[in-house]
Amino acid sequence: MFLQLSGHPMRMLPVVLFFMSFASLTLHATAKPPIVIAHRGASGYLPEHTLAAVTAAHLMRADFIEQDVVLSKDNVAVVLHDIHLESTTDVSDKYPHRKRADGHFYAIDFTLAELKSLDVTERREASGDAVFSARFPVAMTGLKIPTLEEEIVFIRGLNETREHTAGWYIELKKPAFHTNEGYDIAKVTLDILNRHGLNRPGAPVFLQCFDLNTLRYLRKELGTPLPLIMLLGDNAWAEAATMDYDWLRTDSGLAAIEEVANGVGPWIAQLIDPAKAYANLVARAHAQGLLVHPYTVRQDALPTPFSTLNALHEYLFVDLGVDGVFSDFPDKTHHFITTNASRLNQPLNPNLQEHPNRD
Repeated sequence: MFLQLSGHPMRMLPVVLFFMSFASLTLHATAKPPIVIAHRGASGYLPEHTLAAVTAAHLMRADFIEQDVVLSKDNVAVVLHDIHLESTTDVSDKYPHRKRADGHFYAIDFTLAELKSLDVTERREASGDAVFSARFPVAMTGLKIPTLEEEIVFIRGLNETREHTAGWYIELKKPAFHTNEGYDIAKVTLDILNRHGLNRPGAPVFLQCFDLNTLRYLRKELGTPLPLIMLLGDNAWAEAATMDYDWLRTDSGLAAIEEVANGVGPWIAQLIDPAKAYANLVARAHAQGLLVHPYTVRQDALPTPFSTLNALHEYLFVDLGVDGVFSDFPDKTHHFITTNASRLNQPLNPNLQEHPNRD
């Protein structure tokens, strides 16, 4: 049925087009571009999780900077990707007799003062060679392990002195391991966030973990209002003994995640192979109202079949419509997003929680 003007339906066409254009502009104005999460800081350029890498990530206009958190012997949250130390520090030189029977030097066996005595280097293989040979050289440059509290203060300072605001994207590492050692990493982390006024609705903070039980504990028992992200690993990695990551990628698994969390962080490989049972993971997660933040974009370790970083960005942001990515090269990811803004600023899915931080 046509609404007529002066008896001729075609005279309504300019009016219809006007309102269609207005609606399009309105939707575009409420859209949100994907976020850039600096993976361990700007780790493609500087040793991971150092304040130097944090500074570089902020200069590269990352929306969030990641902090992996483990605990020291004296219950201090430090920013370190692994629960052990030998891959990124000189612990074997300074404390050669402090390794456990399995050959690892565990952060939780060292006090904060002892951890601060270590120098941080580029990530190394067991052989001593760099994991990424074209990145920062393996060298002692005086870089140290920061505490979570130091990173909060440091990023807040950068936010105040620069025309850019970055948030914190915190991962709780191996919570079951910490529990077995007699520590509560979730509570320690929230206590720190509370001290800095960041455990509140709307704070520019995400909390992430590979363990759904920990996210449930954070939400149901500790009562955090912060957005929670369930990281999706591979069962072969043994990230969390009680987690079946294959099941978590099914519709039933995503529904279980949605009960306590706001999003998922899948391994990029899980978004590429359409033959897997978890095909269309992004669309299915979005249908559950979950954000999708895959990891990790690396220009020097591109997944098959992508031959360029631009092609990978195109696939993730344009073809799949992910809500953000973890990137070792935040400047390059930021550049892709800003130069393709008109293609990426899609209307918000009303089921999705908005990101708590944008410039």
